[in-house]
Amino acid sequence: MAGSAKRERQLAREHYERQQARRRDTALRRRKSQQIAAVVVAVLLVAGGVVWLAVAGGDDDDTVATKGKDSASPKASGSPSPSSSPSATEGAGCTYTKAGEASKDVGLPAYDADKPEKYTKPFTATISTEQGPITVEMAAAEAPCTTNSFRHLAEAKYFDGTSCHRLTTGGLSVLQCGDPTGTGSGGPGYQFGEENLPADAQNNYPAGTVAMANAGPGTNGSQFFLVYEDSTLPPNYTVFGTITEGLDVVTKVAEAGVEGGGEDGKPATPVTIERVTIGKA
Repeated sequence: MAGSAKRERQLAREHYERQQARRRDTALRRRKSQQIAAVVVAVLLVAGGVVWLAVAGGDDDDTVATKGKDSASPKASGSPSPSSSPSATEGAGCTYTKAGEASKDVGLPAYDADKPEKYTKPFTATISTEQGPITVEMAAAEAPCTTNSFRHLAEAKYFDGTSCHRLTTGGLSVLQCGDPTGTGSGGPGYQFGEENLPADAQNNYPAGTVAMANAGPGTNGSQFFLVYEDSTLPPNYTVFGTITEGLDVVTKVAEAGVEGGGEDGKPATPVTIERVTIGKA
């Protein structure tokens, strides 16, 4: 029995990694197509005597957790912020770039490159759900760009009324949230890169970890996942917080299983984020 259970967990993990590989390939092909189209249009416009600079935008993504049952990456959008470019906010290593269509338009996160210390101060985020509150100690010092984005989205009420759309219970133990569409394909209309990645090791995403979902490098947005049991994943997902209270809330949801059975899909016990409150550590 033990050997069978271990084999099932291994198969589930391999299935998940194949899903992620397909997502990355699809995202890469999409970006290449966009870039080619942008070049063609630019050439045509230049030929007509018009100079036009085009930047191919990124697409919405899905990651560890997934799009429907196959995606697992978040997308992001933030509130307007001063920037020399209308499509990106940059500074001291934090770059938020417009990408895809925003499920809720809250602009790009503000970032003051002259005061990077503002973004490393510890704080907490309490995720209020109908199943109970979940308090997260945010890793601002280790993941300032990610926590700044999360704060921005929370204060813009981006997460209010959104459902946690995906639960996995076989080999990977996570509850994924942060998509206003509830489909796994929604996002805030911007993306940013990874930071604070764990080691490539067994149980590198332990119970209580809060990390970003994505559809490949540089595609972090608004979707994130809560780990309720020690899990092993490729070290590709930014860790930006730790659950300090309410892990039992997530565990209770996991115990009820996936809607319709199976190990990956919509949780049988609905989880709706009522609000996210930012507080002091």
